[in-house]
Amino acid sequence: MKKFQDRIGLSMPGLLFGVFLLLLPWFPPFNKEYILRWLIAALIVGASAIAFDFSGGFIAVINFGFMGFFGLGAYTSALLAIRFHLSPWLTIFIGALSPAILGLLSGLVSLRLRGMMILCFTWFVGLALMGLATKLVFLTRGSLGLPCPTLYKTASNVPYYYTILGMMFVTYLVMKLVIQSHYGLAFRAIGQNMEAARTSGINPLKFRVVNFILACAFAGWIGGFYAHYYGVLTPDLMSTAKTTEVLVIAYIGGRGSLWGGAVAAVPFVFAMEVIRSVLSDMPGLNLIIYGLFLIFVMLYYPGGLAEGYRKIVAKLRVKEIAQH
Repeated sequence: MKKFQDRIGLSMPGLLFGVFLLLLPWFPPFNKEYILRWLIAALIVGASAIAFDFSGGFIAVINFGFMGFFGLGAYTSALLAIRFHLSPWLTIFIGALSPAILGLLSGLVSLRLRGMMILCFTWFVGLALMGLATKLVFLTRGSLGLPCPTLYKTASNVPYYYTILGMMFVTYLVMKLVIQSHYGLAFRAIGQNMEAARTSGINPLKFRVVNFILACAFAGWIGGFYAHYYGVLTPDLMSTAKTTEVLVIAYIGGRGSLWGGAVAAVPFVFAMEVIRSVLSDMPGLNLIIYGLFLIFVMLYYPGGLAEGYRKIVAKLRVKEIAQH
């Protein structure tokens, strides 16, 4: 058990954080329905940040169209449930295939590029998907919104909270296990120095595409949950602002940590939801705050929360050694 915990990077603080999230809905004021909705929104962003960091933190590919793939999974799942009367529990998994396939096709083209060129290409893919969702009114109802069936026939948010919490943990677990495999070694080598990785016998395109497909598939899977939780989809789900929110959370948590984005999302997104609710007459304020936090992290603490945690652990170990 200890060996498995070490392999997935599940430390005692991580276990305590998991227990905290499991018990949170049972204590006031977090047991109120509107607060649970904010927590669910935070967990959706946290799970998305893990998938985003899988590419951004390990192969140095910033998928600026991330929410386009997220939305593609959401719309695919919703349309399958509506048109073919399939269970949403099934369609959220089938829906993850469409962003995975698009991730393969776009990855084969974009991942031959580097840096800003990849960012721009993925951004254009996201914008194209948003444009299609807006214009294909006969299929998506455009800005009118596409109503879709929900996962549970209940008004309570509790089952949805535990569902997305489980999905976030599964996303982390799968991606952490991949990172701990030989694929993860290749990802790190490519992210640090692609030319050196190529001279070592690693095919950068192959491993980058594999990474990108997995990240897009999980984005679509989480998007399927989003569709069947909120029960309605609009194209602005795929907007660049939504991708920026995920990007900021991933960076605040710490690039290349996976868990950092999940930990940062809960307090940070929850606080943003509170601000958006209290200061509803100031739309866009949350984006300004996101931007300021991103600038601060990039300039003064590029390692994010994960770096801070590692420094604290290192200091404690030094003190422990000194005492002995």
